[in-house]
Amino acid sequence: MTEQRAPEWQVWTALWIVYIVWGSTYLGIRVLVETVPPLLSTGARFICAGAVIWLVVLARGGRSAARPTGRQVAAGALVGAFLIPGATGLIAIAESHGAPSSYAALIFATIPLWVVLLRRATGERPARQAYVGVAVGYAGVALLLGGGQRPAGVALGSAVLLLIAALSWSVGSVWSRHLPAPDDAALTTALTTTCGGVLALLAGTLRGEWSDLHLSAISGRSIAAFAYLVLIGSAVGFSAFVWLVHHAPISRVTTYAYVNPVVAIVLGRIAFDEPIPAVALAGAVIVIGSVAVVVRAAPG
Repeated sequence: MTEQRAPEWQVWTALWIVYIVWGSTYLGIRVLVETVPPLLSTGARFICAGAVIWLVVLARGGRSAARPTGRQVAAGALVGAFLIPGATGLIAIAESHGAPSSYAALIFATIPLWVVLLRRATGERPARQAYVGVAVGYAGVALLLGGGQRPAGVALGSAVLLLIAALSWSVGSVWSRHLPAPDDAALTTALTTTCGGVLALLAGTLRGEWSDLHLSAISGRSIAAFAYLVLIGSAVGFSAFVWLVHHAPISRVTTYAYVNPVVAIVLGRIAFDEPIPAVALAGAVIVIGSVAVVVRAAPG
C-alpha cells in the first residue's frame, strides 16, 4: 500500500480511537485470561475480528475486492506474526501469570524507543534528541524491571515477555510500511488479523493450551471481555491502527504508546485496584516522558 497523508481531522479521529480503545484492551485481556488460555484466546479473538472485517470488505466491494495477491498474503502473515502472537499473545501470557494490566501497558509503552533503533538500523538518522530519549527511556525500563519495584506476583520472566512483546510489535509496525499490501486498508487489516490469529492458535496448540481449555469453566465476564476485544479492541482499534500506519507519520502514530498506559492505569485502578510501587511509578514517568521526547524528535 502506498502511504498517503490524510486530513488532520481523520488522523486525530483514528488516533483517539486507538488511544481509548487500546488503552482499555489490557484490562479486557486480563479478564479474558482468567478462564481462557492466553494464546488460544488471542487467536480466536483475531480470527473472529478478521472474519467481521472480511464480511465488511465483501459487502462493500464484492469478491473482486477480497482477492489479495500471494505476496500480499505472505506479507500479512509475516506482519501478523509479529503483531499478534509475537506481541498481543505475549501480553496475554504475561497477564495470565499475574502481570497487572497497567504494568503491561507501561512496559508496552517502550514501542517508540524500539522504533527509533529499528529505523536507525534501516539507514535512517533520527535526531540526537531521539537518542537521548531512548537512553533515558531504557533507564526507566530498568526501574520497571527491577525485582523490588515490580508489582507483587510479577516474575522477571513475565516482565521480559512484555518487553519482547513491545519489540515484536515495533518490528511488525516498521515492516508493515515496506511490505506489499492491498490499497484497501480494511483488506490489509483482514489479512493481518486473520493470519496472525491462525498463527496464535498454532502457537497455543504447540504450547499445549488445549488441555487447559474447559468450556464449562469459562466465566460470563470472560465471554463479555472476549466480545469486547473482538468487536472493539480488534475490529475497530486494529482497523484504525492499520489505517494510521499508511496515512500518518509513524512518529504521530506511535503517540498511542504514552496515552494507552494512562488509560490502562485508570481502568486497572478502578476495576482491580491495581497498585504500582513508588519506584516503578517513577520509572513509568521516565518511560512516558522519554517516549514523548522521542516522538517529538522522530522524523515523519
